[in-house]
Amino acid sequence: MRYEGPIYRPPSEAHSLLIQATVGCPHNRCTFCLVYKNLRFKIRPVAEIKEDLEEAARVYGDRVRTLFFPAGNTIAMPTHALAEICRHARALFPHLERITVYGSSQFIVKKGLEDMRVLAEAGLTRIHVGWESGSDEILAAIKKGATRKVHAQAARLLREAGIELNAYVILGIGSQDKSAAHTRETAALVNEAPPDVLRLRTFVPKMNTPLLEDVMAGRFLMLSPHQVLAETMALLKGITVPVRVESDHYTNYINVSGNLPQDREKMLAVLEEALERPETDFRPFFIGTE
Repeated sequence: MRYEGPIYRPPSEAHSLLIQATVGCPHNRCTFCLVYKNLRFKIRPVAEIKEDLEEAARVYGDRVRTLFFPAGNTIAMPTHALAEICRHARALFPHLERITVYGSSQFIVKKGLEDMRVLAEAGLTRIHVGWESGSDEILAAIKKGATRKVHAQAARLLREAGIELNAYVILGIGSQDKSAAHTRETAALVNEAPPDVLRLRTFVPKMNTPLLEDVMAGRFLMLSPHQVLAETMALLKGITVPVRVESDHYTNYINVSGNLPQDREKMLAVLEEALERPETDFRPFFIGTE
């Protein structure tokens, strides 16, 4: 099996087989991300990907239950190519329960419903999508390449196609001055186009990124631990639709996983208890290196 460049996968794919399908990210302009900055996006040849799948089948065989195709935006592959490797994986691994990729909303919308149905029929079951925020002002500031309308449109396409959406939101990405708008408009996006799972991350500035430069220059005001917890409470209070919430990431101060709305009060109680602790109890500010 062959790999090129950094290989990242979501925490929920910790036990998945990783077979690289693309290299880098075709957007690669987000101001908070350093992962693929020195790589040109490319799609690996389908024949090579299938060879890697076949090698994995010889090594792991019936043990493979879940499969993740890195790298940063594999949904950007031509539909016929992605469908072909999904079908090949289904044929090779008899107990395969899930095939997953990263994908940005704008690339999902560009494919459209017909292509997403083709991918679903080929065996693609889950897409991890970085929403980051529901605020158009914040999305433009971080150069996400998508608007709230595009995020909602992509979510509806995936639901209609029968593909699970795991949407990611970054707590604190609006800075102190836009925190209220970030939570209000992100909750509104969730209510408009509910993902299957909403995954929370906390903003950590990364080395060699424009957003770190803004932090160090005082143009972007980081939220304190208590402010992040308060932002999380506001987000949970604003969501009115059923959705699973996970906070499975090293950047977060505490874990507040649960199902909304039934677990809302329990989750808020955990946050309220955390807010009673001194801020020195929580991890210190750090600059991310990966």
